[in-house]
Amino acid sequence: MAARSARPRRPPAAPGLRLALTSLALGALVQTSPGQARQQDPPFPSEQELRELQQLVFACGRENSSGPCGQARRRADPLLDHPRLPGSCKDVLWQIGQQAVVAGTNSFSRRDQLDRLGLDLVKLCQQRRPQPAPTSPGPGGANRRPMFGPSPSSSPQP
Repeated sequence: MAARSARPRRPPAAPGLRLALTSLALGALVQTSPGQARQQDPPFPSEQELRELQQLVFACGRENSSGPCGQARRRADPLLDHPRLPGSCKDVLWQIGQQAVVAGTNSFSRRDQLDRLGLDLVKLCQQRRPQPAPTSPGPGGANRRPMFGPSPSSSPQP
């Protein structure tokens, strides 16, 4: 008979506990850091793409025909799912999808509403570039002098 080790045997882990531990381990492997997730996001729509959509919205309001109105809706729809666009931009895109339709009469209020959406589109959907911090002279303003020390007017004259 072979000698057994003095270490007692552990009872087998419950199947539910084993599944929970495996799920946690896999979740930790799959989880990405915010920096990695940001790299996977699609780029912002270019200014040219937004400008083309804006022109289609203007044409829909002006012509009231199915061509530009349908194209405006088709171009706005995929941008609604863009993960980096702000909510205010998506609100404008949603309104374009709802209002860029052929109307029975092309009233001034309809054209005006579509024109406003076109203007808001470019304003709200462009990528915000970080603004450089304003350079200020610091506390005390531009006329700040040291409290202790010679003043500029009391310097010795030769």
